[in-house]
Amino acid sequence: MDLLSRKATCNSHGQDSSYFLGWEEYEKNPYDVLKNPHGIIQMGLAENQLCFDLLESWLVQNPDAASFKRDGQSIFRELALFQDYHGLSSFKNALANFMSENRQNRVFFDSNNLVLTAGATSANETLMFCLANPGDAFLLPTPYYPGFDRDLKWRTGVEIVPIQCLSSNGFRITKHALEEAYEQAKKLNLNVKGVLITNPSNPLGTTTTQTELNILFEFISKNKNIHLVSDEIYSGTAFSSSEFISVMEILKNNQLENTDVFNRVHIVYSLSKDLGLPGFRVGAIYSNDKDVISAATKMSSFGLVSSQTQYLLSSLLSDKEFTKTYLRENQSRLKYRQRMLVTGLEAIGIGCLKSNAGLFCWVDMRHLLSSKTFEAEMDLWKKIVYEVKLNISPGSACHCEEPGWFRVCFANMSEETLKLALKRLKKFVDNGALTCSRKKTMTTISNWVFRLSFHDRDAEER
Repeated sequence: MDLLSRKATCNSHGQDSSYFLGWEEYEKNPYDVLKNPHGIIQMGLAENQLCFDLLESWLVQNPDAASFKRDGQSIFRELALFQDYHGLSSFKNALANFMSENRQNRVFFDSNNLVLTAGATSANETLMFCLANPGDAFLLPTPYYPGFDRDLKWRTGVEIVPIQCLSSNGFRITKHALEEAYEQAKKLNLNVKGVLITNPSNPLGTTTTQTELNILFEFISKNKNIHLVSDEIYSGTAFSSSEFISVMEILKNNQLENTDVFNRVHIVYSLSKDLGLPGFRVGAIYSNDKDVISAATKMSSFGLVSSQTQYLLSSLLSDKEFTKTYLRENQSRLKYRQRMLVTGLEAIGIGCLKSNAGLFCWVDMRHLLSSKTFEAEMDLWKKIVYEVKLNISPGSACHCEEPGWFRVCFANMSEETLKLALKRLKKFVDNGALTCSRKKTMTTISNWVFRLSFHDRDAEER
């Protein structure tokens, strides 16, 4: 008799991905400037630590918020007691206003259309539960965040079908690639329920263009039963706010508010990236469909945001002078740090995809591969992790179709640590640790890169 359930023992979590394995190696030997100067530097974690000084300064200037007081009087007991899972109205209003401000108030968000969740992971999974049945499919442009294999399909039973995007056009979504993925899903007898994008993109660090958004909206307008989910958790990391276009802007500008498309467009948001608060576990679903809001609100009881967190952040986000300064300074610091990484890599002879957002760069190391295969990519990755002592994320973990691309994070460390990382990488390249060979042109695609969860499960799990 089995002790654990099939769900507990199934292999569709994605924990065996090199993305997570790199984290494990880092945790065994983490770099510390004093305690472990020869340890592994974590460049595989998309955290934003560049503006902690602004947040800490605000806390010092606003002691009541952090000590759970209102007008000098303690409200600890009020916050300690049970709260309705709809969330504090003060926080939802502040969050909705912040989302608008993040988009230069080009669009406005109704707090009644927000569902609070314990981070974007919970928000994405909850949306899958609301929009799709087990065995249904969502189309995702590649490369995509490796955690989606866990977030979108592990517990929901939803399948992921890749929209194959290529370096030849900067990994942009094309109409041909989208239609090809849709046809591939139909050949596999999968019922496509939606398309999910990250905008700005993780791992590319690029904002979705007007052309790409038009292609997506044309697709869901033509296919009446298909949703569009836009994960916009990096919206505040765009180096220029004018370069980021939210799906809500498309709905408004194309006058789609009174059409059936309006209710099939949904947004995922969180404060993990823009404010650098992943430990606070604050996420949200925004939808114009009242039935989705109702269902998601019920499901949110499995992953609530604490009342104490909501109270603190409602005070912070309601301070418009602070949020205006923070958003401007955050964009400036991210842009500076990104240039520091890009120019440092260029000096070593390593290029990056041109980016304008995010906490990472999509780095081109194809010329360092011993052959144009994913096996060679993994060999290079292992050398960089174990010899160079840098944890970066290989493109195959992100389901990239072309070997040799890596996601490298730059906002989760000090400038000194980033300089050290570049110094280590330069030494590695200068020493000719790898002999490049361009004779082998056959690309071997690892099973993990493109497998669909349906074919990856035991029969009883399908």
